[in-house]
Amino acid sequence: MDLEKIYKDAGALLEGHFLLSSGNHSQYYLQSAKVLEDPKTAELLAKALADEIKSSNLEIDTICSPALGGLLAGYELARALGVRFIFTERVGGEMTLRRGFEVREGEKILICEDIITTGGSALEAANVVESFGADVVGYAALANRGFCKRVSTNDEAKPECKLPSDKPFFALGDFNFEIYEPDTCPLCKEGSEAIKPGSRGN
Repeated sequence: MDLEKIYKDAGALLEGHFLLSSGNHSQYYLQSAKVLEDPKTAELLAKALADEIKSSNLEIDTICSPALGGLLAGYELARALGVRFIFTERVGGEMTLRRGFEVREGEKILICEDIITTGGSALEAANVVESFGADVVGYAALANRGFCKRVSTNDEAKPECKLPSDKPFFALGDFNFEIYEPDTCPLCKEGSEAIKPGSRGN
């Protein structure tokens, strides 16, 4: 599967000057919502990710995604795996489990995002369900920004990766873009302003 082509064809691989959720800047941004707005593409990607997960023989009861970005990817993955889907969301800046969702002691949960950069949001979601006694068995995403080591590759995790090294991380492909800290960003030095896609109507 040519993941980069799928993103490009959907107009989901953006080029410009972007503010990432980590606070860092990049010349490129992956707008997965543009890929997942086509249900057939969403189903195709989720089935491919599900097949990789199934081949690992990992036991999964539930998929959990951090809102908002992970919702579509997580739901489609749960559908492909035939398991339950729940999500966490931020309230007052803190990741929480709401809307009547319950997690039972020992429930085996896979955390799913659309894109994993350092894995910070995914880890927050994991901490929430673990606080209710769940067993987080792994992590998944459609795309990996290259900081974390995914299953089936020999690449080592970078220091910025926040995902635990003892849990598998599944993704369909890697997008290795340069990421800059704001005070060393060459795009800022050229005079452009970083924007956060989705925050200004784009």
